[in-house]
Amino acid sequence: QVRLVESGGGMVQAGGSLRLSCAAYGIIVRINSMGWYRQAPGKERELVAKYTSAGASNYLDSVKGRFTVSGDGYMRTFYLQMNSLKPEDTAVYYCNAEIVQKVNGAHRQTDEWGQGTQVTVSE
Repeated sequence: QVRLVESGGGMVQAGGSLRLSCAAYGIIVRINSMGWYRQAPGKERELVAKYTSAGASNYLDSVKGRFTVSGDGYMRTFYLQMNSLKPEDTAVYYCNAEIVQKVNGAHRQTDEWGQGTQVTVSE
């Protein structure tokens, strides 16, 4: 069974940095894209950054220049480097991946989510 496991959240002061990691486990044919979402209390989940197997990436406007998404060469682990953190970045961060698996002999793409990791930025 495919699963995503996150690590790296925590508490940091404004201006500090954190690095989130997300590792994919299971029998995987291919990962087409990996992304990071966040959800703050009382707000909807939003896309923070996305990274595709072709090497393209896109970012939420408010994190551009501060956050960087990257992946290992095998597209099995990916990262979110967060610099110059602000209190408004406080949220639960979730990794997400579009994963192609082999199901009953056929390729099938599924949308997988990590368990979420808390990031708290204090003043």
